Amino acid sequence: MRDEKKFPKVSAIVLCIICVSCFCSEWIMNHDPLYLNLEHIGEAPSREFFFGTDTMGRDVFSMIWYGGRVSLLIGFLSALFSFVIAILYGGISGFSSKWLEHFLMKVLDLVLSIPSILLVLFLQAVMRNHSILSITITIGLTSWFPMAKMIRTDVRQLRKENYVLIAKQTGASFFYLLRVHFLPNVLPSILFMIITNIGSAIASEATLSFLGIGLPIEQVSWGTMLSRGDQALLANEWWLIVIPGFFLIVVILCITAIGNYFREETITKCSNLSYQHKRKIRKTF
Repeated sequence: MRDEKKFPKVSAIVLCIICVSCFCSEWIMNHDPLYLNLEHIGEAPSREFFFGTDTMGRDVFSMIWYGGRVSLLIGFLSALFSFVIAILYGGISGFSSKWLEHFLMKVLDLVLSIPSILLVLFLQAVMRNHSILSITITIGLTSWFPMAKMIRTDVRQLRKENYVLIAKQTGASFFYLLRVHFLPNVLPSILFMIITNIGSAIASEATLSFLGIGLPIEQVSWGTMLSRGDQALLANEWWLIVIPGFFLIVVILCITAIGNYFREETITKCSNLSYQHKRKIRKTF
């Protein structure tokens, strides 16, 4: 039997503290994060500016909490958007006929063969308006493929259950079956993928901003703060790289730890169900 893995309480607490601090940044910030204070350009951390100032005189401490709200918002919305697409695509594929399912899975396999970062770069380059909404849509459109395959497998198993067959005979629509019968049973097995997608979306936003095709520089986020890292290195302003990079890494590590816990829980449940099934077969014979 697999050892039970303890829930990562420290990661959850740290993540909650950062999230609450970012979304309640108005009570934490001691300066206007958008104000260009030309008298304090590139200052190191001090009593007045806890995390120093950037190359435009903006307070990094205030920018961390204000910009973290943007990065976290993109992460959560992108994960939600990808989940909606995955549940629709996977549900249709798992509930359709064999030829349609085969076609949909071939299309999915073809798209999965392309590195996701290339798809993100392509879609973001096509979109003219680089805003929070456009980046959220871009990342959401390129992160639902593995989730859809898992949903399709679960739906194909669930559609043979008696309660689903009875619901179909009574004239239940596809969306009714998806909402009432499929979604509650599928969600626990893909919860770790949803959580992991949040961390991946935050990292993707930072990557796009660092490459210069993400949010505009006047929009504060952890990604845009890191996008000026080359200038910070030349000016020996380490705090402009270390501090936002530290918060970004901590959030991603916390989300990954929580996602791994739910993944292990899913594997354990599947192993227990398989073990119980084998015992029933042995008792039958």
